[in-house]
Amino acid sequence: MDFVIWLNNNIVWGLPMLVLMLGTGIFLTIRIKGVIFTRFGTVMTNTLKTIFEKQQNTQAGTITPFQAVCTALAATVGTGNIVGIAVAISVGGPGAIFWMWVAAILGMVTKYCETTLAVAYREKNKNGDYVGGPMYYISKGLGWKKTAYLFCMFAVLASFGVGNMVQANSLSGGLKAALDIPTYITGIILAITVALVILGGIKRISLIAEKLVPFMAVMYILSAIIVLFINIERIPAAFEMIISAAFSSSAAVGGFAGSTMLYAARIGVSRGVFTNEAGLGSAPIAHASANTDHPCRQGCWGAFEVFFDTIVMCTITALVILTSGLWTSGNMDGAHMSLAAFENAFHGGQYIVSLGLVLFAFATIIAWYYYAEKAIEYIAGQKAIIVYRIVYVILVFVGCTATIEIVWELADLFNGLMAIPNLLALIALSSSIVKLTNDFFSFPEKIRSKNTSYSSFLKIKK
Repeated sequence: MDFVIWLNNNIVWGLPMLVLMLGTGIFLTIRIKGVIFTRFGTVMTNTLKTIFEKQQNTQAGTITPFQAVCTALAATVGTGNIVGIAVAISVGGPGAIFWMWVAAILGMVTKYCETTLAVAYREKNKNGDYVGGPMYYISKGLGWKKTAYLFCMFAVLASFGVGNMVQANSLSGGLKAALDIPTYITGIILAITVALVILGGIKRISLIAEKLVPFMAVMYILSAIIVLFINIERIPAAFEMIISAAFSSSAAVGGFAGSTMLYAARIGVSRGVFTNEAGLGSAPIAHASANTDHPCRQGCWGAFEVFFDTIVMCTITALVILTSGLWTSGNMDGAHMSLAAFENAFHGGQYIVSLGLVLFAFATIIAWYYYAEKAIEYIAGQKAIIVYRIVYVILVFVGCTATIEIVWELADLFNGLMAIPNLLALIALSSSIVKLTNDFFSFPEKIRSKNTSYSSFLKIKK
């Protein structure tokens, strides 16, 4: 445990990772001339505006763009938005939220770029389904086949941590705190439910995500708005704490032990990546299955995904916790702090958070299974999937009863290892990103053929 913590603090999530993560975002922003922000209206037109339009999927082997983003959001809008924010504040102080915003702003560009490449370099598997992601643009775009395999290995390991055990642990902890349900009971029920869903593959996972994500997001946001309305007088002070603590050492307050600026930045960036997954290369695996006419159109969904997940959802949670004042108590873990913050505002609030934890965690678990399944398929073929499926379901139960400290630390470790090859590939393939971006934003309203191949456009070797 001590070695894992040291590895995270000094190597995987130390200064080098902060430089690589934020530096990649800055580099890509400059390369595409900040088009995500200068043409933000176009991004929203191609995402938020189309949510309310009826979408039908007519191309075999694909899912609709909205189903793709819901599947990706199912993985990102998880317990990181509830428990992860509480953990970030309790150990890194209010300043961690500012650095989470910074990571998210740059992460919008990073997610746009990796989603765009995932669609551009995707291919069809033996079942006729579109598959893509970092392993494909790393191997086809750069010829780094060993690096592609390495990414897949890290993705599988990450799925056990960030996508599985962390979610199961937070879910069981929330139900234990709110309803006193034994963790092993939660583990059994959750493992069985997950097994039934993942047997249906991306079609069933995306169908459930399409219904579940909007419902749980609206439910949680409305509940949080009620809490913030009750604590409305404390909101300006909460923003002031976030800004001031971001550039100074946070002094000990109550049960809060205090933190340095660098530590707050590390916590903020790592928790930001944990919740929005920008740079990890996980979400592009789902986006690669989308039925879209241009890689950049789906890339806009990637940018929107980070904006909604972190700038909207995480900020709301942070304000709820900070206005409650409970972050200085020092005697609560992430789940308990979030539950108490809602319950402190109105009676029954903890039950809403508990339900949110259940829905968020479940959605994340099934989405991350798909990511790792595609990684397993790339490494060893479809026959190996059944073995992974069994192990994944077993670890759902284990996660429900594990100690939260080691689970979070392992999740951070695997996240960091997964991000390294993907970020390096994004930098190396920036010319392809620029070429696709210029092509799309010149005439974003143009509807291209869904059968358009970008292999010749990017000179992709088959």
